[in-house]
Amino acid sequence: MPVPFADLQLQYQSIKGEIDSAIAAVIRDSAFIRGSFVDAFEREFAKAVDIEHCVSCANGTDALYLAMAGLKVQPGDEVITTAHSWISTSAMITHAGATVVFADTDGTTFTIDSAAIEAAITPRTVGIIPVHLYGQPADMDAIIAIASRHGLWVVEDCAQAHLARYKGRQVGTVGAAGTYSFYPGKNLGAMGDAGAVVTNDGRLAERMTMLARHGGRVKHQHRIEGINSRLDGLQAAILSAKLPHSPAWTKARQEAAKIYDAGLNQVEDVVVPSVGTDRTHVYHLYTIQHPHRDALAAHLSAHGVQTSINYPVALPFLEAYSRLKARPEQFPNAHRDQGSILSLPMFAEITPDQQHTVIDLIRSF
Repeated sequence: MPVPFADLQLQYQSIKGEIDSAIAAVIRDSAFIRGSFVDAFEREFAKAVDIEHCVSCANGTDALYLAMAGLKVQPGDEVITTAHSWISTSAMITHAGATVVFADTDGTTFTIDSAAIEAAITPRTVGIIPVHLYGQPADMDAIIAIASRHGLWVVEDCAQAHLARYKGRQVGTVGAAGTYSFYPGKNLGAMGDAGAVVTNDGRLAERMTMLARHGGRVKHQHRIEGINSRLDGLQAAILSAKLPHSPAWTKARQEAAKIYDAGLNQVEDVVVPSVGTDRTHVYHLYTIQHPHRDALAAHLSAHGVQTSINYPVALPFLEAYSRLKARPEQFPNAHRDQGSILSLPMFAEITPDQQHTVIDLIRSF
C-alpha cells in the first residue's frame, strides 16, 4: 500500500464545499488585500489560541521578524535559539539586526535545552526564541524562569505547534509573543503562504501591525518605516474555513501517534517520540530515530512509503553559519540527532491500515 507523507488533496476534498464557498466570497467582494476576511480570521485565531491580539502577515518567517522588530531588537543584541530547527528562526534574528546564538537541544524532546540557554547568556543577550519543534512545546517554565532572572523577552516559535498546550496553556501565550506559520503542510495550513503573530501586549500588537503595513495602520499615514507583509484575503478566508476543524484534526493526529507508538516502541533500534511532562504534542511531524536512518528511509521508499528528514543538518553546521566555526561537541544532541531522525507519514486523514503498512515495513527492516 503506497503511503504519502501527507495528503493535502484529501483534506481539501473533506471540506471542499466550505473552501470553495470561502474562495468565491472573496472573489465576489474583491477583498484580496486586507479587508473583512482578514479581520475576521485575526479575531477567530486569537480566540482559538486564547489570546488578545492576532497580527496576520504574509508568512511565518515574516512573523518572526515582526516580533523582533516590534520588540526593538538592535544591532549588537544577541538572541538565543535552538540549534536544531528550520532556518527561519535564526535567519530572522540576523535580519532583525541581532546576533544569533545557538543552544543545544535537550536530547529527549528535540526542543531547546534550558541549561544550554543559561550557559549561552551574555551581557548582550536580549531575548530567547524557543521552537516548539515537530508539534511539542518546549519546557516553558524553565525558559520563562531564566528569562525573568536575566530580564529577557521570550518569543515562542509556534510554526509547527498549532493548538499545542503547555501545562494547559496554549503555546504562544506564555512569552511576550508567539509566531505562527500557515504554510500549506502545517496542521492549520493555507493554500499558499500565510502567517501571524499573537500577543497579549496591546502596544506590541500595534507596533507589529504598523510594521507589517508599511509603517501605519491607515494608508498614507506612515508613523514608522515598515515592510509589506500582508495576509491576503483568499488565504484568510481559507484559514477561517479550516479553523473550526482544527481541534478534530489535532485529535486525529494524536490518535495516529498512539498507533505508531504502540506498533514501534518495542522495535529494536527504533526510538519513538518522547513527550515531556505536562506537554500536549500535536504531531505536526511524527519523528523517530534510528541508527541506520538512511537505509531505513530507502527501504520504506522502495515500498511506496514517503518519509522526510526534518532537519538533516543542524543549524550551526549549515554553510550559512560557517562563520561560527561550530564543533560537534558544542551541540552534541543536535549533532547526533541530525543523523538519526526520520519523519514518518502523518496527517489527520491517515488510516490505521496505512500506518500498519509503515509499521510492518519498519519491523521487517
